[in-house]
Amino acid sequence: MDWPTVATRLFGDAHAIVAEGDLLVGNATFDGAPIAVVGTTHHAAVGVELALRQARAILAIVAEHPGRPLLLLVDTQGQKLRRRDELLGIHRAMAHLGCCLDLARRQGHPVVGLVYDQALSGGFITSG
Repeated sequence: MDWPTVATRLFGDAHAIVAEGDLLVGNATFDGAPIAVVGTTHHAAVGVELALRQARAILAIVAEHPGRPLLLLVDTQGQKLRRRDELLGIHRAMAHLGCCLDLARRQGHPVVGLVYDQALSGGFITSG
């Protein structure tokens, strides 16, 4: 299943979720309440850049929308297995993403992960 179908089934037209490459970001209304959405698409391999982009989106939600529920839409083939990402510290970028999700939870954001296609390895582990 693709993310637009999932979004439409969950929210109807009450969403503004966009794909920025392999990153999904946006907002939606669920049962009359606003929620934030962050996720991955296209069976994304989570590398340094994608992990940091997800972390940045989550930190923005924590800062700009205190307590807003966060839905993680997951479609990942796992960690990007490239020498470049290993040299840039993929382990630290993925740990940072996990810490950002932990911060969101500790700040009162309910976090739910929804696997709508693939979910493998480290790419899924850091998705909450």
